[in-house]
Amino acid sequence: MLTPHSWQKSSFSGGDEGDACVEVSDLDSHIAIRDSKTPDRATLTFPPPPSPPSSKP
Repeated sequence: MLTPHSWQKSSFSGGDEGDACVEVSDLDSHIAIRDSKTPDRATLTFPPPPSPPSSKP
């Protein structure tokens, strides 16, 4: 379960009131996104982006 302090609010908020925000949580196993106005509702999850290949000299 994600704890409240593991969510970060987007730095961009649309609309006149600035209340159209999403929150993001970047975990080892996935990235989660939720609506900051309704945090108890559905959360979208995505696999983390692939790691870039390591360059060996």
